[in-house]
Amino acid sequence: MPGRNFLFVPGPTNTPDRVMRAMHVAMEDHRSSKFPELTMSLFEDLKKVFKTQSGQAFIFPATGTGGWEAALTNTLSPGDKVLSARFGQFSHLWIDLAQRIGLDVEVLDVEWGEGAPPDRIEQVLKADKEHKIKGVMVVHNETATGVASDIAAVRRAMDNAKHPAMLYVDGVSSIGSLDFRMDEWRVDCAIAGSQKGLMLPAGLGIVCASQKALAAREQAKCRRVFFDFGDMIKANATGYFPYTPALPLLYGLREALNVIFEEGLEEIFARHHRLAGGVRAAVEAWGLKLCAKEPKWYSDTVSAIMVPEGINGAHVIDVAFRRYNLALGAGLSKVAGKLFRIGHLGDLNELMVLGAIAGSEMAMADVGIKVKLGSGVGAAAQFYRSTDPVPKKKVSRKEVEYASHSTGSIT
Repeated sequence: MPGRNFLFVPGPTNTPDRVMRAMHVAMEDHRSSKFPELTMSLFEDLKKVFKTQSGQAFIFPATGTGGWEAALTNTLSPGDKVLSARFGQFSHLWIDLAQRIGLDVEVLDVEWGEGAPPDRIEQVLKADKEHKIKGVMVVHNETATGVASDIAAVRRAMDNAKHPAMLYVDGVSSIGSLDFRMDEWRVDCAIAGSQKGLMLPAGLGIVCASQKALAAREQAKCRRVFFDFGDMIKANATGYFPYTPALPLLYGLREALNVIFEEGLEEIFARHHRLAGGVRAAVEAWGLKLCAKEPKWYSDTVSAIMVPEGINGAHVIDVAFRRYNLALGAGLSKVAGKLFRIGHLGDLNELMVLGAIAGSEMAMADVGIKVKLGSGVGAAAQFYRSTDPVPKKKVSRKEVEYASHSTGSIT
């Protein structure tokens, strides 16, 4: 198709042109004396994104799934008990991984459309008088359902229970897009992926570990080789890796971090919140509902939009892609066919989001969903105009007349 594909899945996200250019590098010796100039800055600057001073960042040539495995195998032993809430496809997959590496997972099943339940977590931990539970696993942002959990509330629940378990957080689709405070929330292992808020292609699994997690490594008996923190710690200390790194992605990460710091983390969080608000205004104008049950669960990085009974959400997605070159996220597992997802994270702005809303609107109408064309676009546009973050400058009549003359306008 002519023109650019509108990529609005919740990952991979759009990669900025300057990051793409930064990755266009010749291969080089990753053991040269110059190489640490690149890597040492990455380790330090990643800590700023996780908001930690004492944590240690590890960069694996992997994905978020590799990050899951690295976090658990480096800090736990086979048979250790962990507590995890299951409220979407990715929390389900992380639980499955934990079970397959030999952990005993106590699962708190939660209705899909809600987030991690701090009250239930607190009850279970209070009942664990012998402290057999060694870790609590929480997905911060469940992309399958468009739900964001309250990690600060989970930490309060753990503190109220006076429980020493470590806190593991999947921040793959939140870190770099939603507010994340590793030190303040005392997260022990946080996992990110390159293809979401960091605006890179998939290929880097990033884990940030607390000092408590690093100390637990000494007693952890889970087998690991490729994902061993110990090998990384030794090599990273001098700016190198224990095996061949994903060189172009490291250069891309350097530029992506530059982009993030230039805009500012707090500004990025505010932008994502505002862009998400426009999508939610469109959903309301369409007369549809989000999968997220209550506003407190709404994700600022992805909206999962329920389709009417009798409509297959996969049909909306297929029509959007084939007719309008718009990529939307599919419903997964329990919600397959029941919804479609608009990802609104990474390198994007209002007009890009409006394009996704327009394409979604047309695709829905094409498959028989009764939406008024323009209703969602109009609602989102009005939301963005009414929440414009740029200070309004009062323009004088003289400036208007000068602009009219200089452009040849006759208005």
